[in-house]
This record gives sequence, structure tokens and C-alpha cells, in this order.
Amino acid sequence: MLVQTLLGGLFCLPAVLAAPAPKALENTSPTLVERTLPSSTFSNNVIFSPPSNAGWTDPRVLYSRAIELSDGSLLATWENYSPEPPLVYFPIYKSTDGGVTWTEIGKVEDTENGWGLRYQPDLFELPIAIGKYPKGTILCSGNSIPTDLSKTKIDVYASTDGGETWEFVSSIAEGGEARPNNGLTPVWEPYMMVYKDQLVCYYSDQRDPKYGQKLVHQTTTDLLNWSALVDDVHDDNNYSARPGMPSLALLPNGQYIYAYEVCGTDGCRIHYRLSSDPLNILSAPSHSLVSDKGTRPVSSPSVVWSSKGGANGSIILSSGSQSAIFVNKNLGAEGSWVEYATPQPNAYSRWLATFDEDDDYLLIIGGGRLPPSSTNQVSLSVVKLSDLGV
Repeated sequence: MLVQTLLGGLFCLPAVLAAPAPKALENTSPTLVERTLPSSTFSNNVIFSPPSNAGWTDPRVLYSRAIELSDGSLLATWENYSPEPPLVYFPIYKSTDGGVTWTEIGKVEDTENGWGLRYQPDLFELPIAIGKYPKGTILCSGNSIPTDLSKTKIDVYASTDGGETWEFVSSIAEGGEARPNNGLTPVWEPYMMVYKDQLVCYYSDQRDPKYGQKLVHQTTTDLLNWSALVDDVHDDNNYSARPGMPSLALLPNGQYIYAYEVCGTDGCRIHYRLSSDPLNILSAPSHSLVSDKGTRPVSSPSVVWSSKGGANGSIILSSGSQSAIFVNKNLGAEGSWVEYATPQPNAYSRWLATFDEDDDYLLIIGGGRLPPSSTNQVSLSVVKLSDLGV
């Protein structure tokens, strides 16, 4: 989480988008949308641009996410800085043509706190039943924060009708003022996945007085009751270190790559860990990402894995600082990261996903840059990894 902002957000193609590897859905037959193989690429296709002179707050939109549903459609959401009142919310947009056209079908609105859903949404479709929530339930976690930024609360909402309507499920964590300053106590940036029949939520946590910020996770088997907090990354030697913004992908050797930024002591540069147990990240050694060109990417990583690129496939990572992607064909080994240019502009917390039908295709979605930024819009590109030279 970059400290130069006071925002907590610090924050055509007949195809179907697949979620990152650890979030991948079980194989199910499509029921609403016919699945076809990707056949084209496109650049910087705009999903949503806020109206001009309509009272939207800088940066207008930010921090976009997209997932594939088991019926073959796509859902997207982002931070919406719309005029208040009404309270801010996470818009839900749907595409049934592989990302070419989009329609708003719903809104995830704060029905619990009266604050609004303000920062850091994450979308996830359950690949298994969790508690009373059946396989195929769509979850949206995010940070509920009042207009004065005085509190933070990571809440979970669920939809059983494809994203059109949503209900509050549970709260994972509560914290203090939504500013990325050491000594304050907010919680930030949830990321969900399923591991061994439980839902895991990874997030950033400033509540521990021993650390400026640390990375943690909690688990649930019913979506209602959450386990005790477990540390994933912290720095015992430097209070000022601020590891944040976790993202994971499953590799073919059974290990997970856990990517994160380190602000405070390392300029928000990207680090990563490799572990066969995604619930025991703390014991894994940390690695710095340095590309073949000497680039050390900065801020807000998103990581996925593709089977393309060689015997080990390719780890693909995006950062907030670069339009390029960073690819590792050696299961995350240091010295193996190669930089490839893409047509999609860099964006804060830019998101990656591969296509289930052909993971030579990569979708990149962004919601623009950190403020001041009066021109942010939500856009996406689809690139073919082999065309990039991967």
C-alpha cells in the first residue's frame, strides 16, 4: 500500500475468462453461455468510464477485478468513487461475449454498517459448497469504510443468482482509520481462495502494535465463523516494513507462489514466497523480483500461472508500476524473470487472468492510477502469450 496517498485503495473475443490458478473452478458444464475457444486479441477495451462533471471523486474508479463464472460469463467490479449520497458500492458488470461488451447487472451495497463499500473488492465463485452456500455461489469481499475514513471492516457478501442480487454473509476483520500510516490500525486488501475444503481470506493488517503492517489470513468452513488470525509475512527487524496486497497462484509442482509488495522499507517493490502449504507462508523464504532488464517492479502484484512457455509453464506477474508483465518459466527461481511488453496501460492493482479454454490467452484489466487522476476508467486487454514471445 503506497504511502503517498490517503486512500485506503492504496490503493472481438468469443471466449471465457478463467480465474487465477488457486481460484480455478472445478470443471462444470456450461448452462447459460456457450464456451468457445479464444480467437482474437484486443487492446484497452473500455468497460466503464465515469460521466464528466457529475461529482465523482478523484480518482473516479480504481482497483478492478474480473472472474469467470461456471456458466461461461464474466463478472467485473472495481472501486467506484461515485457522488455520495447514496453510499458508495461495488458495481457488478457482466459480459457474455468474452469481454467485448459489458452490462451492469447488480450492485454490492453495504447493508450492514451504513458506511458504504468503499475499497478493495475481491470476487470469487465457490468451486465447492461451503456451509449452507452451494457450489457456484459468488462471493464479494471488500472494505466497508465510512465517508470520513474513520473505520475499516472486511465484509463478505454472497450472490446465488449470478451476481444480480447480494446478501451480507459475515465480517472477517475490523480495524481503525483507513489511512496507510504506521500506528493506525486499519485492515486492507482481501484475497479469497479455497484450499482443502475451506475458504481462505488473505489480507493486510495494521492492528498488531509490533509491526507497521503485516500480512495474515483467516479460514472458514461455513462462511459464518472465521478462524483465529495467522501471520503470513511480517518483519521482526523493522517496524516500518509494510508488506501488503497478497496474490497467489498454484504451480504444477504443487507449490503456491505468494506475491506481495513491501512498502516502508523497500519502496513497495514486489517480493514473493514459494510454499507447498498456502496456510504456512511465514516459514517460506522471501525472494525479490528482478527482471532480465534489471527492473524491480513496484506495487500491487497480481499473479497467475499458464501451462504455456515450456515444461514448467509460466508464472505471470503484473505490478502497478509497469505496463509490462514479468514471466518466470522456472517455477519461481530467482534470476529467471523475463519482462514482456503489453498494450494494456499500467494501473494500480492491475489484475491478470488466463483463459480456461486456451491459457495462451491472458486477460489484463485495470482501473487506472492512484490520485491525482481525473481520467481513470476501467479497461481490459487480451494478449496472446506466444505473440509476446513467452
